[in-house]
Formats: sequence, structure tokens, C-alpha cells
Amino acid sequence: MNPKLHSERRRYLQVLRRMTPAQRLAKAMELSEFGKRLFLHGLRRRFPEADERQLHTLYLKRIARCRNRNY
Repeated sequence: MNPKLHSERRRYLQVLRRMTPAQRLAKAMELSEFGKRLFLHGLRRRFPEADERQLHTLYLKRIARCRNRNY
């Protein structure tokens, strides 16, 4: 592993350990929301002609493909 990446990861884990469980949960929710917005932004750029309903349908179909299907 790259020494710089190893150092950054160690720092990241230190920051996480100092957070309360509520702060970690809030950060996880914030990152999840950011990921969703980024994904939708990418869909809008890829399908500029699609309206909001069509984008929502595309979003749901693509998210469904990402889910773990190990039953």
C-alpha cells in the first residue's frame, strides 16, 4: 500500500474513532445522500432529454441492479 494512503487512512480512522455514534450515523447519512445526489446528477447528464419521472424510473432500475441478491 502507498505510504501516503496508509497514513491518510490511519488519520481517517482516528477521526472516526473520536466521533460519537450519533455523529458517525449523521456522517453516514450525509454521505449516503451525497452519493444519491451524485448518481442522479450523472443520470441527468447522461439522459438530458429525460423528465423527472423518467429519471426516477431509471434511478430505481439501476439501484435495483446494485442490491445484493444473495438470498
